[in-house]
Amino acid sequence: MIVDIQVASDNPTIPHDEEIASWVNCVLHDQHKPDASEISIRIVDEAEIAELNASYRNKTGPTNVLSFPFEAPPGLPAEDATLPGLLGDVIICAPVVAREALEQDKTNKSHWAHMVVHGTLHLLGYDHQTDQQAGEMESLEQQLLSRLDFPNPYQEQQEHAR
Repeated sequence: MIVDIQVASDNPTIPHDEEIASWVNCVLHDQHKPDASEISIRIVDEAEIAELNASYRNKTGPTNVLSFPFEAPPGLPAEDATLPGLLGDVIICAPVVAREALEQDKTNKSHWAHMVVHGTLHLLGYDHQTDQQAGEMESLEQQLLSRLDFPNPYQEQQEHAR
């Protein structure tokens, strides 16, 4: 497995590359993805993610994480279009993640792990557009994060819903 980590932020809260790669690896192994998988994780500041958010989601302002699953370019011969190892790109905004961790009373590392797991699951086709999809994705996130010794990132939301 190849995890290409690109850091375009000087935010001091960014975890070490080895930690990020281990979180990606946990997701890929759980989802039975081959060791030949390739994923890019780009860590950015608010200006870059706000531009991507506007361009690709028509939403204003920065967000915590964006995922871009690999799509073969038009005109690529069918036998080359699968490129089985390329999964896509996950873009994470360091200042937003740091701010959210403080606001949500989470450790920085646990929130980073959640964003990496969440973004990687999006590359594998998981989504949260419907309640059913959200429930399935959140359950899987909780299982994976528990395996990585992190708490349930949705604990507070679930307690308030009761």
